[in-house]
Amino acid sequence: MNRWIVAASWVSFAAITYLILGEAVARWIGLPILGNIGFTLVFVLFALFHCVALEGVARTGIFFGVSAVVSYVMEEVGVRSGLIYGAYHYSDLLGPKLGHVPVIIPLAWFMMIYPSWMVAKAMLRGIDGSALPGLTAQALVAAWVITGWDMVMDPGMALAGNWVWEHGGAYFGVPRRNYLGWLLTTFLVYWTAGWLWRNPPQRTVAGKTFAALPVIVYASFAARYVAANHFPELQVVAAFSMGVPALVALIQIFLRGERAAVEVHSSVAKSSADRR
Repeated sequence: MNRWIVAASWVSFAAITYLILGEAVARWIGLPILGNIGFTLVFVLFALFHCVALEGVARTGIFFGVSAVVSYVMEEVGVRSGLIYGAYHYSDLLGPKLGHVPVIIPLAWFMMIYPSWMVAKAMLRGIDGSALPGLTAQALVAAWVITGWDMVMDPGMALAGNWVWEHGGAYFGVPRRNYLGWLLTTFLVYWTAGWLWRNPPQRTVAGKTFAALPVIVYASFAARYVAANHFPELQVVAAFSMGVPALVALIQIFLRGERAAVEVHSSVAKSSADRR
């Protein structure tokens, strides 16, 4: 079972890498790629598989459950009131809705929340995430990392008609309040999940390369946005808002002297991730 989960993580990682590359070169080469819904489903499978491989089913379920509930509630309140992110509504491009929010949206939050959390953990290696100060620091940095991602993603997705900012905004048509909403939403997810994880079981180590896969995905998105973007100015934004966290996280993982890249459950200690 553990080997199957690790293998599924690698397969879904390869699929996501291909889809990111396909989007990056779409202007020049028409590679077969999936639409937003298909892309999200593949990406969230990668996040779930990888999290299960490192943390086990129960902890992954907690993380995903907190992410889905908090993000959906914040989105539903946000669409209805305009108070959290600004005045906006979703079009029909993202599929069926639950209330005012497409069903795919809580999945899309987790697909970004998980790799951003792994980036933050790598950046803060050595910080005890089970203690309240360390937990809060991890949640804050992770919220900043994922909001830096949305700074590059949101303008293009809105331009494509996936959602509509009803009164526009000062940042490429996006209201600045949106990014405060992202910080708040994701901080609540990270802090709540971290608090529920505060008493971790016995742990062991996983190989650096396997542990780094979500960070590599995050870095690949940064490179994709730098290479091609609907707004050329956002190529510069991407280089700093996503490129710097990705670079620091990869340096921490691969250039520090410790043998282990990340701690994981002893139940997956014998998985093939340790041999990669």
